[in-house]
Amino acid sequence: MPTPESEAFLAKKPTVPPTFDGVDYNDTPQLKAAQDAIIKEQWVKSMMARLVRDELGKCYRQEGVNHLEKCGKLRERYLLALKESKVRGYLFEQQNYIPGQQDPKGQDQVSAGLKQPEGQIATIPAEVAKRRRDDRL
Repeated sequence: MPTPESEAFLAKKPTVPPTFDGVDYNDTPQLKAAQDAIIKEQWVKSMMARLVRDELGKCYRQEGVNHLEKCGKLRERYLLALKESKVRGYLFEQQNYIPGQQDPKGQDQVSAGLKQPEGQIATIPAEVAKRRRDDRL
């Protein structure tokens, strides 16, 4: 198994951030790299939740009746990890812009000039959607 510093590990590490910001939808390799990065990030979160769940189960078995006191930190950590642990895929993020999410630079996209009315989701431009439909046919 490769170590985190090995060349095999670095070769498999994604080179793009797990977001569609700045991705040219006509550049297929760039689009696929962004999709892969998003899926990998979701799987990492899912596996982290699994690891915390396993540790929580061990703590419950070891502590017995005192598990409420002794395993509280693990329980809270697991509940937080559950919110992000589902693998949702990339299609919704690829086709929709959600106001209020942060871009890779840490700026809030709404304050960066991409304003939308409160509670609405901006979709991709119609010509991009039409090109995608034409490409599928």
